[in-house]
Amino acid sequence: MSTGSLTSEMIVKAYIERIRAIDNSGPCLNSVIEVNPDAEAIARALDHERLTAGSRGPLHGVPILVKDNIGTNDRIATSAGSLALATSIPSHDSSVASRLRAAGAVLLGKANMSEWANFRSSRSTSGWSGRGGQCRNPHVLNRSPGGSSSGSGVAAAASLCAAAIGTETDGSIVYPASLNGVVGYKPTVGLVSRAGILPISQSQDTAGPMTRTVEDAVLLLEAIQGTDPDDPATSNIPIGGAVTSVEVLQRDGLRGTRLGVVRNLMTSNPEVNLQFEGLLGVLEAEGAEIVYGLVLHGLEELRQDEWEVLLYEFKNGINAYLSTLRAEGQPRTLEEVIEFNLENAGTAMPLFGQETLVAAQAKGPLSSVDYVEALQRCRRMTRQEGIDALLTDNGLDALICPTTGPAVLIDHVHGDPKGQSAPSARPAAVAGYPHVTIPAGMVRGLPWGLSIFSTAWRDAQVLRYAYAFEQATRARTSPRLLWTAESYGRQPVVR
Repeated sequence: MSTGSLTSEMIVKAYIERIRAIDNSGPCLNSVIEVNPDAEAIARALDHERLTAGSRGPLHGVPILVKDNIGTNDRIATSAGSLALATSIPSHDSSVASRLRAAGAVLLGKANMSEWANFRSSRSTSGWSGRGGQCRNPHVLNRSPGGSSSGSGVAAAASLCAAAIGTETDGSIVYPASLNGVVGYKPTVGLVSRAGILPISQSQDTAGPMTRTVEDAVLLLEAIQGTDPDDPATSNIPIGGAVTSVEVLQRDGLRGTRLGVVRNLMTSNPEVNLQFEGLLGVLEAEGAEIVYGLVLHGLEELRQDEWEVLLYEFKNGINAYLSTLRAEGQPRTLEEVIEFNLENAGTAMPLFGQETLVAAQAKGPLSSVDYVEALQRCRRMTRQEGIDALLTDNGLDALICPTTGPAVLIDHVHGDPKGQSAPSARPAAVAGYPHVTIPAGMVRGLPWGLSIFSTAWRDAQVLRYAYAFEQATRARTSPRLLWTAESYGRQPVVR
């Protein structure tokens, strides 16, 4: 666009045609839940602005998809994938959407997601929503795209947008990013405003980039980060805590670092673990010192406390969000969402139930002793006695491990296999600390990522290590749209 060889309108039209060709038909990835009907007009206006007033910056005219729980005040619904909110349009943009527009981005549409961000049922299938259907992994179509930012990961991987925004409470950015072979970045909680995003947890939620390169992730993060009076967590951003591309995009960014391998966060896949061991040599060659054999304790004990916290915070947060919606027929309380699903069970709950919503509805206020004590234990176990202790006691800059193994089969009978998500995600997610996954390897046509995480507000450092690793390995592989993993090694049957 800067040279005039392409316009934003041309690029938007090309992406929309690609969405029609491989998302809505052909392999039917189902990663885009709705295309913005005004995208081409917005692109034309931005092209005119570029010619008459100049560019606003690196996102000027660039088509970006946002997850379907990120509020936009336009002609696209914001539904978290649910039929209960299928026609819901917020009265104002979320902070993320507003900042993207201000940076000149074209909001291309909404990405499909695991309904209610995988917080409806313990038997859910990642990537399925009542509104969008089953999203599919573009590397192997019968494999899981992960969740809950399924569509954001798939669309970024399959080049259905220039980049995408996902959200994470516990693994919902890094898990699908790893499975789809893209970069996924979960910032320190508070670096990016959550205002206007359908919530699960005020202590863990954040939005973040899902992109094909670390550089793209940084450019997106620069646009969406910053303080916001509508999200008190952003008032904690320290001086110098915001991320800049200058401090991240350094080819020798690993030189002089000390990275700790967390052994009890390794995957159950022997091929991934073997490839990971080989990559430690790459990190060392880039100037990093590797510290082996570290263990994060208390992960099993943490599970129940985190679940208690999420149930309490979801009820409080979703009731507050729904109460701001216009009285236009959609539910405005969690109780009404539950009632809608029961009344429309054939379409809203054909595959799994809503026991998680029911469990949240039974919880009391955030002043409840059970909630307060569970939250205190979560923070102590993941912060002072967890990540911070490992970093301090061993003189480390960051911790590393595989993000997850290769994608499992989509299973609408049993749902997601237990324990097959991203165990690497929980410590940083519960602590509210920065976590990035970068494409690292392939197992029979299925990608996996390397996780790097650290303590609060080390966002720039974590991304700098990721960039240096990416430049040294160039491990990302474009999707081949294979029908099954058995097709690996042959010519793709879908183009």
